[in-house]
Amino acid sequence: MGNILWVASYPKSGNTWVRAFIENYIQNSESSIDINTMHTISTAESAAHRFQNKIRDNRKTTDLSLEEICALRPSVQSDIAMQANGTTFVKTHNYLGEYNGYPLHNSMVTSGAIYIVRNPLDVTISMAKYFDYTIDETIDYMAEEMTGTPNEAGNVPQIITSWSMHVSSWTQTPEDSRLVLRYEDILDNPKKVLRKVESFLGLKKDPKRLKNAILNSSFAKLKAQELKHGFVEKHENANAFFRSGMKHQWQQALTTEQVNRIVDIHGEQMARYKYLPSK
Repeated sequence: MGNILWVASYPKSGNTWVRAFIENYIQNSESSIDINTMHTISTAESAAHRFQNKIRDNRKTTDLSLEEICALRPSVQSDIAMQANGTTFVKTHNYLGEYNGYPLHNSMVTSGAIYIVRNPLDVTISMAKYFDYTIDETIDYMAEEMTGTPNEAGNVPQIITSWSMHVSSWTQTPEDSRLVLRYEDILDNPKKVLRKVESFLGLKKDPKRLKNAILNSSFAKLKAQELKHGFVEKHENANAFFRSGMKHQWQQALTTEQVNRIVDIHGEQMARYKYLPSK
């Protein structure tokens, strides 16, 4: 049993929001944590500098093949665990599986995971806005069985897969060491849902601390910080990282044909989380 606790999700599904809550809870400050220093407690598994330290020649991480990157992952994750003082929260958008025989998450240094799932109808809107894709391009991207992020100077590629495959990989087999949260439930009842996080982390029930962490990690406060100071995790193609954060945006933004396409592709997993549109 290791000390990495994964904070996992498909992109644009609430990963950063949950990490902000955890860090505000742990730091227990009267004011919100600085979103640009969230790496003090959590880190991103894909940070290129961690992989660069493993390269024994003059190449950069951007010179490596996807297979070479994946071969380094177990060792990189072992280093993250070894360097941490107790539990460390590690962001990942990788699906829970392997690439060419290389595990994307090192089970030997893993203690558990928090997985956040969000309605793919709304994920489509958020991803399209964030990456400057059309809606149809985003639907296609989310349907690809083997897709991921590019190999960039700051971050190595992540193996994301389709929305359905990603969700299934993390949630199909229940485990006591894994907590699954619905993004929409956090919006509707943050106190109830984030109390589950507090309990899952083995922390003593502390209503005042919980309330303070929820307030300091509110979407409005995260967005206000980004507007004032920027956000280091924002992709270069995006105008903003924290855009709307609302649910049911798809009702105004997607055509009936687009909704039907998404349901046709992802209906099985959508049904599991009560995301199928009412007839």
